[in-house]
Amino acid sequence: MSDDSSTERYLRLTVELTVEVRDLGALQAAALKEIEHPDADLDDEERREQAEMVSADDTGATALQWLIEPDHVLGLIEHVEHVEPREAVLGVEPSDGPSDEEDDDHGHDHDHDHHH
Repeated sequence: MSDDSSTERYLRLTVELTVEVRDLGALQAAALKEIEHPDADLDDEERREQAEMVSADDTGATALQWLIEPDHVLGLIEHVEHVEPREAVLGVEPSDGPSDEEDDDHGHDHDHDHHH
């Protein structure tokens, strides 16, 4: 057996999570608080731009991105000592809601071909 521990292997984890925005105003307010926080690495101009983007996005996606800590994502693997996180990219985008794949086999043919 050749020792191939010098060969780098990478795995990409893809996680899909659908959330329901129950209070858009509160979500945006929480994000604005993060943006205004002294520890946020932003100058006044950037703060203003980010705050406008959060307020203008009525999906809540921009706000949510401000509220997710990278540590939360790395928490998925931190208990596995044989892997080392190298890159975490997180995107939040609007969704039509949870995919209703579970319902497909119960004869719900709303937008499939209609055989009458």
